[in-house]
Amino acid sequence: MSSDPVALLLGDKFPDFEAETTAGPIKLHDYLGSSWGLLCSHPADFTPVCTTELGTCAKLNVEGGEFPKRDVKMLAISCDPLESHQGWIGDIKAHTGHEVNFPLIADADRSIAASLGMLHPDHMSAEGLPMTVRTVYVISPEKILKLALTYPASTGRNFDEIIRAIDSLQLTATRSLATPADWQKGGSCMVLPTVSPEDAAEKFPEHKTMEVPSGKGYLRVTPTS
Repeated sequence: MSSDPVALLLGDKFPDFEAETTAGPIKLHDYLGSSWGLLCSHPADFTPVCTTELGTCAKLNVEGGEFPKRDVKMLAISCDPLESHQGWIGDIKAHTGHEVNFPLIADADRSIAASLGMLHPDHMSAEGLPMTVRTVYVISPEKILKLALTYPASTGRNFDEIIRAIDSLQLTATRSLATPADWQKGGSCMVLPTVSPEDAAEKFPEHKTMEVPSGKGYLRVTPTS
């Protein structure tokens, strides 16, 4: 295993891998199929912040929950063996009230974390092994990395924001739109500057061009439907 960081950039093809998980062996691309993917990394089992995060993910992943509504398949990875994961799952349910209902990947040798560039060269375990940073990856159905967020160990992830970002990614994946600051699903969007005025009139007949001192007509707002 190498601890050298690997650059994984937005727009890259997300690496495929095989792994042992609490739901049995998986091959990532096969597991995701034609769905969107959400992969969260955790430095170790039995850590307090990560325990709350996985409980929240389980709540969002129940049948009819926020992840299934968006055709998002959830999975997580932690640098501990499968036996440790099984014990941790019991704590997660006891503390949060939610049964872990997605694969929790075992990566005790850090091989998967290394291949994804998740290892922190200066953050070591008691055994002297590099620990993962706490990253969120959103993967498109085409297996393209669409979003990456990295959190410090002290700060729990905001899954309302992650869901908001997924809504934006799914909307803008097929339309020539971008979402503005603080956008929420159903709110107005911005027509991309690359869309000509003629195409904008055809594609977004209700759009309005906002007047600004520069006189440049780049702020074009349209309702979403």
